[in-house]
Amino acid sequence: MKYIVLILAIMLGDSSCRPSGQRSVVEAPVIRPSEVTDFRVLYGQNCSGCHGANGQGALTVGIGTPAYLAIADDSTIRRVIEKGRTGTPMQAFAQKAGGMLTDAQIEIIVHGIRKSWGKAGPPATDEPRYLGSQPGDAERGYKVFATVCSSCHGPDGRRGRAIADSSYLALVSDQHLRTVTITGMPHLGMPDWRTHPKPLSDGDVTDVVAWLAAQRLPFSTQLKHPGGFE
Repeated sequence: MKYIVLILAIMLGDSSCRPSGQRSVVEAPVIRPSEVTDFRVLYGQNCSGCHGANGQGALTVGIGTPAYLAIADDSTIRRVIEKGRTGTPMQAFAQKAGGMLTDAQIEIIVHGIRKSWGKAGPPATDEPRYLGSQPGDAERGYKVFATVCSSCHGPDGRRGRAIADSSYLALVSDQHLRTVTITGMPHLGMPDWRTHPKPLSDGDVTDVVAWLAAQRLPFSTQLKHPGGFE
């Protein structure tokens, strides 16, 4: 009998310490970062800050825009996520490259981007290729730039959105320049390759990138001018 009384006392004591009507809360299990499998969560935590919440661009290329997904296949997107871009703010995200994401999580992001914003299949034959296939002609590239780009960037590329400024060029790769020239940055008002006075050919893009790359100061010169690289 005394044991029953003791048990009742413990039960009454426990209930008296809890506010009336309040039930005990069962904590949700903790999910390790490597176990997250929701595309929206993975993209939001790892990609949206630079590429925009809906893939349409923010600080850099909109990887969910039709123009980007038309030229970048899944293997390209996967490779960039895994290894990043050397010499640019795009870091490597794969665990095997020092990042935080597992191979499975990278696959979720790649397929999520395509499923959410893109269409499957190869790019149209008239679109510039993601990768350049031959060296560009910087002299011809300046003529193309002066015709289709100078109204926003200035005749020397150093006005308005100064894309030829050496400080900017020190932060981006030639591939980034090529990608942006093709896809544009619609969220900043920059059109893609189709909406200039005339669509840019693959050769036009290659030559413009060659001219822009020629404006980049050598690394040794940049070190002498840490304030502005000029």
